[in-house]
Amino acid sequence: MSFRIQPAAPARPNRCQLFGPASNTKLFAKMAASAADVINIDLEDSVAPTDKDMARANAIEAINTIEWGNKYLSVRINGLDTPYWYRDVVDLLEQAGDRLDQIMIPKVGCAEDVYAVDALVTAIERAKGRTKPISFEVIIESAAGIAHVEAIAASSPRMQAISLGAADFAASMGMQTTGIGGTQEDYYMLRDGAKYWSDPWHWAQTAIVAACRTHGLLPVDGPFGDFSDDEGYIAQSKRSATLGMVGKWAIHPKQIALANEVFTPSEAKVTEAREILAAMEEAKARGEGATVYKGRLVDIASIKQAEVIVRQSEMIAGS
Repeated sequence: MSFRIQPAAPARPNRCQLFGPASNTKLFAKMAASAADVINIDLEDSVAPTDKDMARANAIEAINTIEWGNKYLSVRINGLDTPYWYRDVVDLLEQAGDRLDQIMIPKVGCAEDVYAVDALVTAIERAKGRTKPISFEVIIESAAGIAHVEAIAASSPRMQAISLGAADFAASMGMQTTGIGGTQEDYYMLRDGAKYWSDPWHWAQTAIVAACRTHGLLPVDGPFGDFSDDEGYIAQSKRSATLGMVGKWAIHPKQIALANEVFTPSEAKVTEAREILAAMEEAKARGEGATVYKGRLVDIASIKQAEVIVRQSEMIAGS
């Protein structure tokens, strides 16, 4: 372990982030009543340019009037390459109350993008006497973003999470696909004449997880476009969870339960983790640094792995 201790990520559930366009006010109450851990009110891609002002006003009213319960409440602002983002930040911070937890910044390509939003947010907080600091989640959606992901992760103390935005990322990388997440038809290997599909997002997800874990942030998988494909969503979620991501977006309500199931450690996994910890305690009492559990070697590193699962389970249960 490095002399510099890896900081812990925020201790809050982030299994499912439910998105809904701020231009559709009928969705707000349903979103608040859902089982999603995080609510993302969207001002960006799901809102037409002609509806931006209306959507912003809708979002502010919803933040101030809807009972959001224990949801972590976030608003996705427009990108810094648009004429809308500064007004998003100003109006949200000046007109929305303290119920707002987070601003999601899309299409971040460098640490300076986060700095720009941070400077504006900080100035407004001071001017208005806001006592609850706004947190940031950013979306990696470009070649520049993935190339600078560690600098982005370290860019601001407001940073809490990083998501992968598969569609814009694919376009920026020049990937020959129109799919949003999941396996892609032409990304396969051959063995004995049979096709085996691998995951084209794997390396980008791993880079995001490494940057997040280095700097104490939550790594989150982004959208899965085919909301009719439950099996594909679950498979993508399981791959993401195995890599260390803590949750996934839901662009349709039916995806909420799928994300919650995958990113909540199963009873079997928690039981096994606790048994490993107990086995290692017995080994330590005997003066041993390793032992055998169900025919396989477990040691001090196994303790750390098991503790991750147990802590996650306890955090979710406590919420």
